[in-house]
Amino acid sequence: MRRLWCVGVILLLGFGFMAERADAQNRSGGRERGSRLEQNYPNPFNPTTTIPFMLFEEDFPGGRPATVTIRIFNILRQPVATPVAKDHPSGGAPLVERLEYPPEKVGLNEAYWDGLDRDGRKVSSGLYLIQLEINGVRQGTKSMTVSK
Repeated sequence: MRRLWCVGVILLLGFGFMAERADAQNRSGGRERGSRLEQNYPNPFNPTTTIPFMLFEEDFPGGRPATVTIRIFNILRQPVATPVAKDHPSGGAPLVERLEYPPEKVGLNEAYWDGLDRDGRKVSSGLYLIQLEINGVRQGTKSMTVSK
């Protein structure tokens, strides 16, 4: 019974992602925007992973910075964590939450997640979701697996 319930939840979430992807295509004039978020690697991972994403010239209107947010959710779409930026011009490792990228960061960028939740605890094994938002517009969602 439990397995059937899990399969049902996964199918419902899958249908939600397909609708979200179609909606993103409609907002972008038919061009698929989900390709901005690349697949994390390694996947499955333990304990760390890299999350690559693309920024294009159109993300910097009028030469202004692009504002990027990446969120990690569990399978129930509850927020779990926010990764940190790799090689961000500000130095250090800032959280990728409303983080501004200058126009010279057009192209491939990366974020890093250490597998810890917002309270600093190691997350359990399972399926997690990565969501990318650029300038307040959701760009895509990918799944990743934490293994032990």
